[in-house]
Amino acid sequence: MSAPRFFCDIPLASGVRAALPDALAHHALRVLRLRDGEPVTLFNGQGGEYPAVLEVEGKAGFARLGEFSAREAELAGRVTLVQGLPSGDKMDWVVEKAVELGAARVCPIAAQRSVLQLSGPRLEKRVAHWQRIAQSASEQCGRNRLMAVDAPRTLAEWLAQPAEGLRLMCHPEASDDLAARLRSAPGLRALTLLVGPEGGWSDKELAQAREAGVEAVRFGPRVLRTETAGLALLSAAGALLGW
Repeated sequence: MSAPRFFCDIPLASGVRAALPDALAHHALRVLRLRDGEPVTLFNGQGGEYPAVLEVEGKAGFARLGEFSAREAELAGRVTLVQGLPSGDKMDWVVEKAVELGAARVCPIAAQRSVLQLSGPRLEKRVAHWQRIAQSASEQCGRNRLMAVDAPRTLAEWLAQPAEGLRLMCHPEASDDLAARLRSAPGLRALTLLVGPEGGWSDKELAQAREAGVEAVRFGPRVLRTETAGLALLSAAGALLGW
């Protein structure tokens, strides 16, 4: 059984005895019931990881760090998922699985047809919640870099930022399919996938995307739910590109 992995947002270095943050120590000692002398692995999101030995002093936890390991579990290219906000807690699922599939960033979009609308303290709490899910998913799946989760914005606001790589919007009536479009982009190293909320993108949003240079692609003969479509596209794109 592999050693438990923990994201530790502090400077890490080989040979150091690091004091674990209170929340991490509580989780390791009280929730997982780890004991003094047990092996753990720490990473701080900067790349690589440190094998360590847990040292317990009362309610406090420390880690004696071993030699740095440069092991990574990232895709060969950078994928961003631009996800129209779905209803309920479906975004929790999207964030968790996007981490597992190797996405570098998730950008929630407050689309015109999004049922979920967030603002003020509720928005801040939800974004922090998604970021914690991304952290936990990285611990579980073996990634040593954290996937970024942005605060929701409108599609127009997202489109106004500088473009990176190829940007594809999933649309059932598009003339090109995903596989054909990716085959025509050899050497691609940055890909953005846009998926609408329940009900899809509005005509206005589709026009905004086209004007900004986003290309529409279709993905198979079936209509996928919003919480499925982006993850399926992400998985398929990684396989088609050999990432």
